[in-house]
Amino acid sequence: MKYPKEYLDEIKTRLKVSTVVSKSVVLKKRGKEYVGLSPFKNEKTPSFTVNDEKEFYHCFATSEHGNVFDFVMKTQNLKFGEAVKQLAQLAGMQPYMFSKQDEEREKKWKEYLSIYSQYVNYYHNKLLKNDACSNARDYLKNRSLSKEEVKKFKIGYIEKNPNFFGKLKDQFSEQTLIDSGLFYLDEKKRVYTERFRGRLIFPINNISGQPIALGGRIIEQLDYLAKYINSPETNFFKKGSNLYNLDLARKLSNKLDHIYLVEGYMDVVGLSKNGIDNVVANLGTSLTDRQILTLNQFFDDIIICFDGDESGYKAALRAAENSVKELKPEKQISFLFLPNKEDPDSYINKHGKDNFIDFTKKSKLPIHKFIFSHYKKQTENNPSSMAIFEKKLRDIAKTIKDDFIKKYVTEFFLEKIAELTPHSNSNNRKFYIKKTKSLASTKRHFNESQSLSGVELKEFSLLYLVMNNLGLLQDNIHLIENIKLFTEVNKQIFELIIEKLKSKNPISKDDLNLDNQLLEKINKFAPIKYILKNKSDNNNEIIELIEDTSRDLMNYDLEYRIQELESKFSKDLSETTFNELKELKKKQNIN
Repeated sequence: MKYPKEYLDEIKTRLKVSTVVSKSVVLKKRGKEYVGLSPFKNEKTPSFTVNDEKEFYHCFATSEHGNVFDFVMKTQNLKFGEAVKQLAQLAGMQPYMFSKQDEEREKKWKEYLSIYSQYVNYYHNKLLKNDACSNARDYLKNRSLSKEEVKKFKIGYIEKNPNFFGKLKDQFSEQTLIDSGLFYLDEKKRVYTERFRGRLIFPINNISGQPIALGGRIIEQLDYLAKYINSPETNFFKKGSNLYNLDLARKLSNKLDHIYLVEGYMDVVGLSKNGIDNVVANLGTSLTDRQILTLNQFFDDIIICFDGDESGYKAALRAAENSVKELKPEKQISFLFLPNKEDPDSYINKHGKDNFIDFTKKSKLPIHKFIFSHYKKQTENNPSSMAIFEKKLRDIAKTIKDDFIKKYVTEFFLEKIAELTPHSNSNNRKFYIKKTKSLASTKRHFNESQSLSGVELKEFSLLYLVMNNLGLLQDNIHLIENIKLFTEVNKQIFELIIEKLKSKNPISKDDLNLDNQLLEKINKFAPIKYILKNKSDNNNEIIELIEDTSRDLMNYDLEYRIQELESKFSKDLSETTFNELKELKKKQNIN
């Protein structure tokens, strides 16, 4: 039994060859291709290449060549059907079981595609050529859209009294036409009516470029009609699983690492007209996990750019809370807020491509900073409000699936909260003066902390834990004696403490004879002190915190050594360097 060609094509479309190959081969970008050591032969000089644009790999050492299916079959010794099942799962697709239901679904799918293809072609050609559509053409001209954009996005127009249902009913059953979502039965007139009559239509294509739904926009100012409508969900179209223009934008992922996500069809068309084609739009619903995962298959940086008004901001907030859970170490999600009453289409038409790109670079806001900023604005200066604020941020951080990202986002939230100094009794004059002083102090604290690196802050946490638990660690010195620090001053302090602890003589913080300014800096900036407040009497929890901090510093060391080896490998491409790199990455995964 053969898999349907469309099913196999969709797997290949959803998965870049480099995505599949990189799971077992270390690849390095070189021009339009990736190179690496052959998985089919032991070698010191890379002879293995991957080309995502042409959808193949090639090994010059062994002449092995093929697509993603061939690669999985040959490297994992699988049969074709097993490779298809594995790759379909990786692509987020349902397995094809060759049942009667699958065969019936395949037949209906082909009918569905045929209906949409005929419908889109008919009304697209009508818009281009028929004088009855001159009002729609005038509207597009007023929006500065040329015939080139109309053709590129296959925009069409459906007049107010169309009758394409009659043209299709000889080929398809009435039920099949109704199931397409393009028509519905007018109960009063007892006639089949076209859902998008009187509207411009924007074909929504699947990832392979086939139309599976429509978006429609009125061209007259009619308050009783919605400005935009979308196809209803069908057996073959789910709003939360599709994105407008993804079929075209994904082809740029070999050249660009970022993608703009906007709200509307006209935003996509407007940006494209001005030379920005790496753009997609969601389909009138909140951003979904599926949409984020789909974009992550192709791009490393998702820039969400909604309208610069209240509804656009609310949509951005919903998108942030829905998508933060999908954050990964190698992926980014950012937000770009346009000036009030601007949308991407209007902004780029006024200011041009270069200004839009510059505005993006200067103004885009990482997702965790946007979430913190939003909820901080909702906070009042009292303990109850601050407690709700912290709980909300902790709850959001808990939804993040990746443990490393969850950890660092939580730390970011807690450190930022610690910089705030809320007070009650705001009516008390004396208290009010203290508050003003505290806010100035907070500002200085913030400015000072900005100059400290993440590893310095982590080292401060370790030193803070050790100095406040000297007795405990004298009995458990094995927990800390092999920890490596990176900052020279912190390293010297740590070595001094280890030496004192090994002496076996009882010691206190005063016995360390540390510089007061250094002590003050550690006490001031160690993030762990906010967590330690609730755990200071529990030795097991203290040891757990020390082990966590030690593990983090070990990972810093691993990351640094991996970066050095990757740099070395890019120059010498030796097998020895590659094997060292592989071993370090194994350790990193274990940690």
